[in-house]
Amino acid sequence: MTTKNIASIGLMTAVLCLLGPISLPIGLVPITLGTLGIYLTAYLLGWKKGVLCTIIYLLLGMVGVPVFSNFGAGLAKLVGPTGGYLIGYIPMSFIIGFFADKFRNNKPMQLLGMILATIVLYAIGTAWLSVAAKLTFAKALAAGVTPFIVGDAIKIVMAMILGMPIKDRVALFNQQDKVSKENLEEENK
Repeated sequence: MTTKNIASIGLMTAVLCLLGPISLPIGLVPITLGTLGIYLTAYLLGWKKGVLCTIIYLLLGMVGVPVFSNFGAGLAKLVGPTGGYLIGYIPMSFIIGFFADKFRNNKPMQLLGMILATIVLYAIGTAWLSVAAKLTFAKALAAGVTPFIVGDAIKIVMAMILGMPIKDRVALFNQQDKVSKENLEEENK
């Protein structure tokens, strides 16, 4: 683990912690910017570091740091009715990061990865909500998915628009850093 990796994981975990609490309570499941944080984190860092950031974020919230929706925290939040959406962030990060890593220069495939990841998040969160809140699956779907489709589509577009130039600059920086190291090694020979 390099210093650069530690710094990028710390930075993106901080982004998750800043965006996660920002929410609008509209019913059982609030609208939150946490998903935007997951889209950005996994897109920029890939699946390994993206999943690690997500796990750190969840652990911080579990031990009492108010990083969940509406500045919530604690184990009760993770096992409560909306806990499935929080736990679903882990496979969501994996899928987005996998597509970002595997299809580095293929924006449509990266977009597809974000859409598939959102469907997986919806499935896990809805099943959990249905059981935890004792709702039929249809009612859980109406409470935990239907109101969020348009907003999540907007967040995906935002993540791609914000993430692409950042990703390009990081790639350029890494390429320049690699060339500098190679030149330094050549000079030291």
